[in-house]
Amino acid sequence: MTDVAELLKNHRASIDRLDAILVFTLGERFKHTQAVGQLKAEHGLPPSDPDREAAQIERLRDLAKQADLDPEFASKVLNFIIAEVIRHHRRQRS
Repeated sequence: MTDVAELLKNHRASIDRLDAILVFTLGERFKHTQAVGQLKAEHGLPPSDPDREAAQIERLRDLAKQADLDPEFASKVLNFIIAEVIRHHRRQRS
């Protein structure tokens, strides 16, 4: 049992580190998307760019396949992030 407990502990420690990386990476990503939103607001550009969003989703699907991750799941995650970014951009316009 000790071996299993140690393996679980090690896997969970890795998961915790990866969760932290995800959170800090999202924080950094949102700093850049906020800057993009500010530029769009200052120059009267629309908060949404459907062509860019579609290209990003396709790119992420390809990356997901390379990472052996379900592309559908990756698309759902990116769609959620994109929706949040657009919400922020709309808020920056007002």
